[in-house]
Amino acid sequence: MPGGMEVFGFLTGAACVALLVRENIWNWPIGIANNLVFIALFYRAGLYADVGLQAFYVAISIYGWWSWLHGGRDHGALTVSRIPPLPAVLLALAVAATTAALAWLLRHFTNSTVPVLDSLITALSLAAQFMMTRKWLENWMVWIAANCLSVGLLIYKGLYVTSGLYLVYQVLCVLGWVAWRRALRAGIAVPGQPLEATSSAD
Repeated sequence: MPGGMEVFGFLTGAACVALLVRENIWNWPIGIANNLVFIALFYRAGLYADVGLQAFYVAISIYGWWSWLHGGRDHGALTVSRIPPLPAVLLALAVAATTAALAWLLRHFTNSTVPVLDSLITALSLAAQFMMTRKWLENWMVWIAANCLSVGLLIYKGLYVTSGLYLVYQVLCVLGWVAWRRALRAGIAVPGQPLEATSSAD
């Protein structure tokens, strides 16, 4: 049933990113469901770094859920901001180190046919997901880079429906960049479901 799994992954993945664009808190539980599907799907395809990536997403999504609700000023809702210089440098170094380490592991302990590309996508995605939990605007640019690489890799692996999902992601990521940048300039939450309202209702 890989076909059915891909379709479910497509629907939940697109819904998750669309909700992220609008800063809607429900992106996190829907994203977790999406991650669980892709753990099974990528394992079958032999994309082992991506399996680990999806497992990490489940854990960090729980943190992101909390952070969006309580990680802002006075433990209130988090708002969009730009990444500070030091975290940006540290994340760039972490991407390089993670790519090298994962590629070595995949070469020596798995039958992966694309160790470097799989590892680079994983490292970029890890960085972007962490940036997302902090609502740093630049997360969208990192996602765009990772998605470009993912489309080619997924087509190579024959996961055509999933590659189509990543193309949808690309469109949504561009919309996310535009919407979050507008929100940052205006100093207000992105139109949709304000996190303040969600938090107070919690």
